[in-house]
Amino acid sequence: MAQTNAGQRTEIAQIPGLVDLQVNGYQGIDFSGASLTEEEFVQACRELLEAGATAFLPTLITSPTEVYERNLPILANVLSREEFQGRVLGVHLEGPFISTEDGARGAHSIQWVRKPDPNYLQELVRWSQGTIRLLTIAADQEGAADLSRAARSHGIAVSLGHHLANEQDLERLVLVGAKALTHLGNGVPALLSRHQNPVWAGLANDDLAAMIIADGHHLPPSLLKTIVRTKGPGRCIVVSDASPLAGLPPGAYWSMGADVVLREDGKLFNPATGYMAGSSATILGCANHVAGLGLAGLNELSQMFFYNPLRLIGLSPHQVHVAKRIFFDAKARRVFQE
Repeated sequence: MAQTNAGQRTEIAQIPGLVDLQVNGYQGIDFSGASLTEEEFVQACRELLEAGATAFLPTLITSPTEVYERNLPILANVLSREEFQGRVLGVHLEGPFISTEDGARGAHSIQWVRKPDPNYLQELVRWSQGTIRLLTIAADQEGAADLSRAARSHGIAVSLGHHLANEQDLERLVLVGAKALTHLGNGVPALLSRHQNPVWAGLANDDLAAMIIADGHHLPPSLLKTIVRTKGPGRCIVVSDASPLAGLPPGAYWSMGADVVLREDGKLFNPATGYMAGSSATILGCANHVAGLGLAGLNELSQMFFYNPLRLIGLSPHQVHVAKRIFFDAKARRVFQE
């Protein structure tokens, strides 16, 4: 549509929606928390949907068995409610089948990391009542290919990340159904081999879509631009990686088993290691960051924030309930909802 303001004509067009495949919690509610209640999860879902997400996947990070056995049924019960149909689309498990290496493991606790185990995945599927739609695994672990096959047999999309995988590792997993890379450019050590590293390998693999955290802190603009230009908008999926601290004021907090700091500018990190501790952004904030950098217009935003994430998890746009309309102001490079 066209909107006139103070004699100036501004082109504003509607985006189909904003679908976030990686949300760890919101406003102090941790989806992987050992004391999560159904009421808290419902509250977080409502607030996330109010804050700009058209639909999303609640994400559980690497956790002890007791948390999976307790929290996955809670999530499944809420997902079955009519209120969240077409809005809370399933569960993303980020781990526990990831690398134990520092840097590659990110903020995940090493004590809960597991080697690829299809039998344990079967238990996770059972506890989730079949609601798992996306699984992040490390491509460089022995047994990763068998785990990917098992996930695909359950209708779960497989994404690769939190690893030190090389080109051959990625190619092997593509052959057994892996479709994406989890937060490409993150979940790796601060120092990498100049040419042989998982970032270059991921960029070079044309069969894997790139999930990217566009919160303004996880990736510098130059790398964000490089990923979008290399992969193309048709193979990029923007996620928020929202931490349970997203939506809270700046300050010092305890999160994911460590002391973390949320700065005024929104950066959330572990001061002891320097590594990021998730994001404080919403998916609407990520859309504004991408638009503000001039990296995407209407069509590109629609692909990276709506069509591509749905394609990865095997859903059609018709299966999403759009409660609030999302618009893109091309002149102001701004995304907003009504």
